[in-house]
Amino acid sequence: MKQRAHGVRMSSIILAVLVVFAMFTDLVEAKTANEINVSVNEAINRFYKQVDGAREFMGQARAVLVMPNVTKAGFVVGGQYGEGALRVGGETRGYYNLIAGSYGFTFGAQQMDIIIAFMTDGALKSFHEVEGWEVGVDGNVALIDVGAGTRLDTTTLRDPIVGFVFDAKGLMLDISLKGAKFTEIKR
Repeated sequence: MKQRAHGVRMSSIILAVLVVFAMFTDLVEAKTANEINVSVNEAINRFYKQVDGAREFMGQARAVLVMPNVTKAGFVVGGQYGEGALRVGGETRGYYNLIAGSYGFTFGAQQMDIIIAFMTDGALKSFHEVEGWEVGVDGNVALIDVGAGTRLDTTTLRDPIVGFVFDAKGLMLDISLKGAKFTEIKR
């Protein structure tokens, strides 16, 4: 009887996760290169509007990986997905997806923009050398919590890889990138 109750509980959890993800299916469809570029431009503009000093900071970066409208959802078991572009000198140099999973205290859904800035040539080189670059495994990201009106102090940011999560909307308040895997995609 216990085993059957456990099976019913797991089935309920899996069903709840599927329902949450089904709500976001239109958000995780594969996008064209043009659609990704438009979304990336919009995310960069939001970053500039919301964070004072963002233009100066972006000008100092060797490259930026911009992941607009990343969707994160779950109920005990969660997932995260988004598509974006790597920009070097303002030009797109490749398209990437972000995939992450989690298990534990997870409930709700949210969308957010993510920018990962590679501040040194070495950090950018190590990103290119790995297929399926994973935060915390292949590179440590100094995650900066930014909100509207925040001022970036570009003189004190000295980390080789700096990440920003901003413009979050939804029911989750989790800005962690731990375990997020970025893989190049063809578009």
